[in-house]
Amino acid sequence: MTDKTAMILDDPDRDNGSEPGGVKDVMILDDPDKDSDSAAGGVGEVVLVLRPVGLGESGEGMPYAPENWPKAGDNWRWRVGRRTLLNGYMWDRFLIPPARLLKPRKSGQRKAVFPSIQGVVKFLQEEIPNADVDAFFKSFCWKIPSNEYDWQKDQLLYPIIPLRGDSAEVEHSGHESNTSTVDCKARNIMCLDQREARSNSLSLPDMDCDICCSEVNFCRNCCCILCSNIIDWIHGGYSFIRCEAKQGEDYICGHAAHLDCALRSYMAGKVGGSIGLDVEYYCRRCDKITDLIPHVTRLLQTCQSLNSPDEIEKILKLGLSIVRGSQRVGALNLLNSIELAFRKLKSGIYLDEIWNMEGDISEISPGAEPHIKSERPVVENKDVSAGSYSLNVGASDLKAQKSSQEPLYITSDHQIESVKLEKEVEQVLQELKKSQQVEYETAKAKLYAKKRAILDLYQKLDADKYKLDNRSSSSKNSDMDTLLTSILNRVSEIKQELVSLKDMVRIARGFGRTPTSILMEHFGLQNED
Repeated sequence: MTDKTAMILDDPDRDNGSEPGGVKDVMILDDPDKDSDSAAGGVGEVVLVLRPVGLGESGEGMPYAPENWPKAGDNWRWRVGRRTLLNGYMWDRFLIPPARLLKPRKSGQRKAVFPSIQGVVKFLQEEIPNADVDAFFKSFCWKIPSNEYDWQKDQLLYPIIPLRGDSAEVEHSGHESNTSTVDCKARNIMCLDQREARSNSLSLPDMDCDICCSEVNFCRNCCCILCSNIIDWIHGGYSFIRCEAKQGEDYICGHAAHLDCALRSYMAGKVGGSIGLDVEYYCRRCDKITDLIPHVTRLLQTCQSLNSPDEIEKILKLGLSIVRGSQRVGALNLLNSIELAFRKLKSGIYLDEIWNMEGDISEISPGAEPHIKSERPVVENKDVSAGSYSLNVGASDLKAQKSSQEPLYITSDHQIESVKLEKEVEQVLQELKKSQQVEYETAKAKLYAKKRAILDLYQKLDADKYKLDNRSSSSKNSDMDTLLTSILNRVSEIKQELVSLKDMVRIARGFGRTPTSILMEHFGLQNED
């Protein structure tokens, strides 16, 4: 028994008398109940017209869900989301089993709605152990066309997802199948082509993975290990990096990540501290490190083949993010080239002229640490070797050069100085942050201590006043005088402490703007000039 697929899409606006040719998408299936002699070639056919659907639409039965399966009256339902793929098919599609197959749900339990083929397969295996899964998927079309897409503009339409026959097995395990795009757990229709392209260029297969690859919607071939979204292969896949570190003798890691995700997660570029990356990528799955110098080199080579300034700018910015902060010679040379190309791009010159620079980028070998000459003009010096300029210039030489018509440029590598300055500024800011934190903690402790002292005086004042108000008639006059004196002293102390507190709160303007006398008297600090 064989499957057939014809490409015609149902178009209600098309005149019935017009030529069939472009606008109907028909899926032809084998019909075992039909007499074999009644169809061309001896094979019975059932024609399913694929009607484009709207965003968020739902329905029951054919052509997007099984009917009368596994028993008569068991009609499955389908539903689509609001996202559309570039080729016109719905990104999100859901399959809902008939009520007879559903167990009573507990309170708070979610309804059985399956967004992936793997989920459907698992449900069938649990609820109908003897079900013919292949026959199930042959009975309807998984892919659903969207009415948001202009199908008439493409006379050569995209093929329907292949119907599952003997050569396309259903995913019975957590690993990705290599037989059809329908087996991509992320439902990426380009997955098969990408997988084939990878297999042609790799000498070793990917290792088995039961951690991230066991996730329902995660496909190792086309998903980012950090955000789980699909990676983009546009312009040679510049926006992602794939770990090809060997795992043992027979496998490689094979997990990919968006470079933007890796940069934001401090897993790529120049990262200090305990991570210690220097224009490198750290794979979260296998803990191996990949050098990014070759990748950035390929970014520049990719830019030379593009005709879109916006795309070139986006790729150059990514390259800058990867190499910025590194002191590796290769990274500094690439940084110099990227910045030069970026300035030329912003100046509005022709794209072809951007790449006309000394030390052609395309000649940089991926593994090399090449030296690219500075774009600044350099004064000739016969006493030094070509390509460099000595900084040990005498006073007489400088005077003679000033009188010449050529301007003098010091040709030390400003990129190294830039890195040093950036590091120095960062260090100063960190020290400032620490010193401000120390000052804050000091002010906090002193102010709270002053507050407690004043409150303590108020409590003692209340106690003395209470004793004075509740003295007995037999109390001596001397005792009353003592209490009055104590009360007056308490009041005087409170006034002094409040004046002191008024001076201390001036610290709110900052230690640098607070008089030295206040800092020394109340905080034990000195404001140095």
